[in-house]
Amino acid sequence: MITRLLVANRGEIARRVFRTCASLGISTVAVFSDPDADAPHVAEADLAVRLPGARPSDTYLDIGRVLDACRASGADAVHPGYGFLSENAEFARAVLEAGLVWVGPPPEAVAAMGSKVEAKRLMAEAGVPVLPSLDPEAPGEFPVLVKASAGGGGRGMRIVRGAGELAREVESARRESAAAFGDGTVFVEPLLENARHVEVQVLADRHGTVWTLGERECSVQRRHQKVVEECPSPGVSAELRGRLCEAAVRAARKIGYVGAGTVEFLVKEDRVAFLEMNTRLQVEHPVTELVYGVDLVRLQLEVAEGAALPATPPEPAGHAVEVRLYAEDADYLPQSGVLRRFEVSGDVRVDSGVESGSVISPYYDPMLAKVIGYGRVRAEAVRKLVTALRRAKLHGVTTNRDLLVKILTNPAFGAGDTHTGFLAPDGPLHGVPPEGGDELPVLAAALAMAAGNRRRAKVLAGLPSGWRNVRSQPRRARFEEAEVVYDPLPQGVTVISAEPYEVILERDGVRHTFEVACYDEDGKVYVDHVGGCAELTPIPRLPEPVEHVAPGSLLAPMPGSVLRVEVEPGDLVTKGQPVLVLEAMKMEHRIAAPSDGVVSDVHVEKGQQVEAGAVLAIIQEGTS
Repeated sequence: MITRLLVANRGEIARRVFRTCASLGISTVAVFSDPDADAPHVAEADLAVRLPGARPSDTYLDIGRVLDACRASGADAVHPGYGFLSENAEFARAVLEAGLVWVGPPPEAVAAMGSKVEAKRLMAEAGVPVLPSLDPEAPGEFPVLVKASAGGGGRGMRIVRGAGELAREVESARRESAAAFGDGTVFVEPLLENARHVEVQVLADRHGTVWTLGERECSVQRRHQKVVEECPSPGVSAELRGRLCEAAVRAARKIGYVGAGTVEFLVKEDRVAFLEMNTRLQVEHPVTELVYGVDLVRLQLEVAEGAALPATPPEPAGHAVEVRLYAEDADYLPQSGVLRRFEVSGDVRVDSGVESGSVISPYYDPMLAKVIGYGRVRAEAVRKLVTALRRAKLHGVTTNRDLLVKILTNPAFGAGDTHTGFLAPDGPLHGVPPEGGDELPVLAAALAMAAGNRRRAKVLAGLPSGWRNVRSQPRRARFEEAEVVYDPLPQGVTVISAEPYEVILERDGVRHTFEVACYDEDGKVYVDHVGGCAELTPIPRLPEPVEHVAPGSLLAPMPGSVLRVEVEPGDLVTKGQPVLVLEAMKMEHRIAAPSDGVVSDVHVEKGQQVEAGAVLAIIQEGTS
């Protein structure tokens, strides 16, 4: 029996495993890097061991340090979570050789599926349909997909549409894969565009029983990473489900699989093609848990202890949809900083790695939480999710909350018409206007700020804010995002109450309540209401002098490390040409020339750490 479990991971998956361990009476051990010293998963574990450093390669990917943590803490079992070392056969073998219980499949199975090149060969032998592998230097057809042989999560993946960009993208994928997984091997296969990404949950014990727990639809993706997942898939018929589950069982039996795993496929009309097998628990496992009424982590632990599964799995009921809440902007660029408020309420499940006050560092994946809605039918699950997201209080770090709401409320998503191109520039969201435009949240911010000013006034606090003997102009509040007149009030609007932290307005007989929060540290005003949140930046009446950057300056869009500089002063560049590459949150981000011109200066060098907004290079328009 397992008595003390170390989770070789961080964030929400560590917390998720700890939750099940607590219900089973299993003592828990966290590991943490220096940036994670105050993270929630550290506080929730019974014991915690520091892994000195910040970069994944020095901490969560260091097998020796993780095993040292096991010895120091007295752990007798290891759960790898997902990502980091979870699909590293060498780590699985080292855990077993240390005399510990490995909560995962045999190292041989991890190794067999850890190389996607070898995995495709084995699956073909087992009769599982696969896409052909192409020559990385001369594939013979386009478009193609360059993929990392090790790992997943969208890292080391590139779409290539022409021979001219092939070598560059293959090399970029190799670097990113090596940084994330310690293995730079990549392969190339045909790109099956606008297909569904469907995966089957498998669970196997040591006694020959292999379960399939239905399928999950994971087609809505950005940067080849899943954003929305659901169970069951709205596009899979009973006949197709049978084919997929049969193929998944063949895959598991072929490699002697034990534990929880996922077999992933691309599905386009009647064509089914094997993508990969993830030899670990998936990020999106909660949707399966809700539909099948199981605790997959508990089942993992029981299988690792040698228990036998019942002959048949439970029957599914209802529908579950999960969204991944990321700290990222509208261009999918990761964001870092202090998450000043994190509250998600409603009839939803929230698996998070953060809490109010958490610091989002540039070193790790920017996912804040998974929010999962469950209902008797798909529409009910979606409605719960939309309501919870709109009412969530997320302050301090830009998130993809608005994108998630747009996806969930899009008619194509409502109809179940999802595919891997859903978020492409020509996908269903193209041309959909952003929500907003209502002046009431801005008006509420202005009134709350005026109330705060009066409350802080040292003299004549009884006078209204902005009072004048002779009124000649309306009173305005100016923000970078909008401007509003709050005295006189807009026609049809009445103030019921206006306090620094809450404003109640009535318009045309309908009352609206707004919660207002201001943070001196970031200079923002957040107005939460039933329809979402307005994030506003006040424009001071007497602004401080600001440092101006030279025209043509390329600024760092996020904190990161300079991975490569591709130009020198004096070089001619064309619009869209790569100038340098930043690495942030385990992903490469190419910084391109905004126009044709000449590189007049380069301010950084390879390996340099930069902050958001730092000048990287200067490009003067023109050719001389």
